[in-house]
Amino acid sequence: MDAVRLILTSRRALAGSGEIPEIMTEVWQAQALAQAIGSRLAVFGPPELRGEALGLTELAGRGCGVLDAPELAPGELRAAQLTELGDARQALLCLGSLLGEVGIALVGITCAAPDEGTYWQCMEAIDAADESRDRVLEMLRKLADREHVVPAREAG
Repeated sequence: MDAVRLILTSRRALAGSGEIPEIMTEVWQAQALAQAIGSRLAVFGPPELRGEALGLTELAGRGCGVLDAPELAPGELRAAQLTELGDARQALLCLGSLLGEVGIALVGITCAAPDEGTYWQCMEAIDAADESRDRVLEMLRKLADREHVVPAREAG
């Protein structure tokens, strides 16, 4: 499945989740998807994005690592369904939106955290989501810069 479709599925699932465990599962799924997209961009994406893509992979991995891994049935891990990146710019735009929504959902959980462990888990996950989103925005900036470069033979 392509990245944009998986991201949109994650956004719908996050928006439709209600209880804290369900939200935390969707946050974990979103971070795992960001990690997979970062990895795919690092290997197959434009060369100027590879460093930031590796950083995204690491940060999103940290975002998964600070959360308790959900028990998912075979086939439920969206990141494992990623078969193609598609348009890198569109995928990054959608991923940036998803990560912003993840941060908002985590803030909501943090405010209503039932215990200190959940509170700190969410705080660390907020940092990871925010830093991941920063990487996505930097990659979008680099793509925009690349699109505005006029080859010398055309400028002339």
